[in-house]
Amino acid sequence: MFTAFVSDLHLSPERPGITQVFLRFLKEDATRAIALYILGDLFEHWIGDDAIGLEFNSLVVEALHTLSGETPIFVMRGNRDFLLKSRFEKQSGARIIEDPVLIDLHGHPTLLMHGDTLCTDDVRYQAFRKRARNPIVQWLFLALPLSSRLKLVERTRRFSEKEKQIKSSEIMDVTQTAVESAFRTHPCERIIHGHTHRPARHEHTVGGTARERWVLSDWYTHGEYLRCDASGCQAVRLS
Repeated sequence: MFTAFVSDLHLSPERPGITQVFLRFLKEDATRAIALYILGDLFEHWIGDDAIGLEFNSLVVEALHTLSGETPIFVMRGNRDFLLKSRFEKQSGARIIEDPVLIDLHGHPTLLMHGDTLCTDDVRYQAFRKRARNPIVQWLFLALPLSSRLKLVERTRRFSEKEKQIKSSEIMDVTQTAVESAFRTHPCERIIHGHTHRPARHEHTVGGTARERWVLSDWYTHGEYLRCDASGCQAVRLS
């Protein structure tokens, strides 16, 4: 019995190879899990639930719905798909969960996060995050035609890529104080998150107690999921 975790797949029509890896994962490894958690950025962008009808989105949503008949799926919104809402839940069969959320993972209290809120040194991003999650801003965006939303998202993506070129790698990573604060705020032994695209297992000592933090892999070059059971967690790379 194991639980599977993935994040930062950034699925899009422009990357058909990795999409096929994910679809195969849903048909094979994920069917053997007792639950699948997708911790943000399943899609490269999500411009609203009314975009489910687009061919690519429909393909992914239908595959999730098929798996949900035998394996519970939990989806956390990321910085690219924070507009996932109830229609996505209904048609995919997945349940949207809040960020962060504390779960009992095979007897171990574990905090699940997307991870972007841990990157507190990136002040410009945190300001953007706050604006983007404002209900009024979201309402105004969703009132635009699909074509206009696509153009706006593409412009934002290009700007974000330019920003990354001038930011130091340290700024875009989590801060130690934010991680320690998360451990202190939530009674957990372990944190699992994505966002930084720096897969690794980290050891922390907080309040005199040893803790661990798993950073999930992105799916830009290959597929990978974290497999956790009562004995611990290990990363599993997909061919």
